[in-house]
Amino acid sequence: MARDDGYLSARESRRISKENRKITAKLEKTRTRRNVPESEYMTEMKNPANAVEFENLHTFFFTDAGTVKSVDSVSFEVPLGKTVGVVGESGCGKSVTSLSLMQLLQRPQGQVVEGSIRLNTGDKVYEITKTPENVMQHLRGNFMSMIFQEPMTSLNPVFRIGDQMDEVTMLHKKSEYPTKEAVKGRTIELLKMVGIANSEGIYNMYPHELSGGMRQRVMIAMALACSPKLIIADEPTTALDVTIQAQILDLLRGLKDKINSSIMLITHDLGVIAEMADYVVVMYSGRVVEAGTAKEIFSSPAHPYTIGLMASKPVVGKHQDKLYSIPGKVPNPINMPNYCYFRDRCDKREGCCDGAYPGEIWLSETHRVSCYRYDEAHMGSGQSKA
Repeated sequence: MARDDGYLSARESRRISKENRKITAKLEKTRTRRNVPESEYMTEMKNPANAVEFENLHTFFFTDAGTVKSVDSVSFEVPLGKTVGVVGESGCGKSVTSLSLMQLLQRPQGQVVEGSIRLNTGDKVYEITKTPENVMQHLRGNFMSMIFQEPMTSLNPVFRIGDQMDEVTMLHKKSEYPTKEAVKGRTIELLKMVGIANSEGIYNMYPHELSGGMRQRVMIAMALACSPKLIIADEPTTALDVTIQAQILDLLRGLKDKINSSIMLITHDLGVIAEMADYVVVMYSGRVVEAGTAKEIFSSPAHPYTIGLMASKPVVGKHQDKLYSIPGKVPNPINMPNYCYFRDRCDKREGCCDGAYPGEIWLSETHRVSCYRYDEAHMGSGQSKA
């Protein structure tokens, strides 16, 4: 057995590894099947107005120390033509949710073990959790693209910018751009679209010759090469100064409207969320603790974690000697407790919070929260929700 301090004996670690290999081998056998009939991965959207629907998604990492439940029963939607902001502390499962959608998890350790991800391409609806790799290669780029978290390391340092961008067009749009000259022209056009003035010069440069902001623009141009229905922006302004951040956000907003795409914006910056998002999903320790429209989340945050995040951001014109920080630490992702994961850090904790993990409470048609303080069945008389 694992001790309280997290120590594992070599014998226990070998036992866990052996069990994990059995689990992952079984899952991999299903994932790597060939000639999968289309009927197995075709489905229907619950709401045709959505671009993506996550339902009861479970994504686990099977490590030698135990099973890390990175995404644990996550459900939310990304409506067509809208921006959904996914916000939370580092390690809460934001990026793993998007990597599950793209099927870019580090396998065999990382696996979607349960749940559904439905992608609406307009003509068809794909059940991503069952879609084979050869079909995913067609969906990635054409219908969904990802702007990765770190532009400094996402580009290949040994290839020129033009070569890396040309590859995307040649792979997905060969019929529209059959010659090298046509492909290069498309790349130059994309570089100009993202606000790079010296696009001809940038085309022949290596990544190390560009600044962080320029590299981020190149990553955005690459993601938009095929005018995807869904753009996943994983912290697109990380490591950029505030001036460049504003330019990148304006660029994303303008391009979304231009190609009529949906955006799944992953960030821990509430300022970015307030400026960009139509809907907000707040995640904590692999679960959605609150979701609603941006107006609902910012005007009347319900979950104590969301309230804590709001309190921790600086306010213009208000003097503060010290910024608020949420006390305590995130629970161990390997041995998650069977109660509200935020309970031990919560300054609004009440007697009813000692029960099992709370279910979802709908405060309006679009606003939901997982907190006992809004559950009338568990609230004692005289206990306040304030």
